[in-house]
Amino acid sequence: MKTVCDFCKTEYSLDATPTGPVKCAVCGHTWTVPRQVRRSPILVFVAALCALLAAAVFAFAVMYKHRVTEINANPLIAELNDVSIENDDSGAPHFVVNGRVVNRSAQIYGVPGLVVISYDANGGVVARQRFMPPATLLDAGTSADFTHTLSVPVDNVDKISVELETQGD
Repeated sequence: MKTVCDFCKTEYSLDATPTGPVKCAVCGHTWTVPRQVRRSPILVFVAALCALLAAAVFAFAVMYKHRVTEINANPLIAELNDVSIENDDSGAPHFVVNGRVVNRSAQIYGVPGLVVISYDANGGVVARQRFMPPATLLDAGTSADFTHTLSVPVDNVDKISVELETQGD
């Protein structure tokens, strides 16, 4: 262990904590070396475990609060499950979009119209097509499936998404 003379600041290296006062060889000052407190490995482990548990609880609380805030801001979502190409009676190919509208909240909500957006390979909008929702109201925690055939030609379409209609659409 290391100790320092309080008076002249000379440093000493000791093999063990002295049982009595220590006298400086340089200036003759006498002082008492404080005993080192040894921490029990079990207490260190328990303290680390408590810190880890507190961090986990904090992280869970933050994620839960974020999820609740996000659900309150957007209680209804539209999910796209499948897009396929089918030919109509005249043989022309069309996209068929399957998905669902989900009410993630604990309240009943009216369902707005849906908008299917077709994009080209560069991300530009090829077409936006509105259609009626599969249900006018959704109970808390429920969903409603939809299927819609697009009138947009399949040429130049690279990606399709579905959104809930907003007042600006």
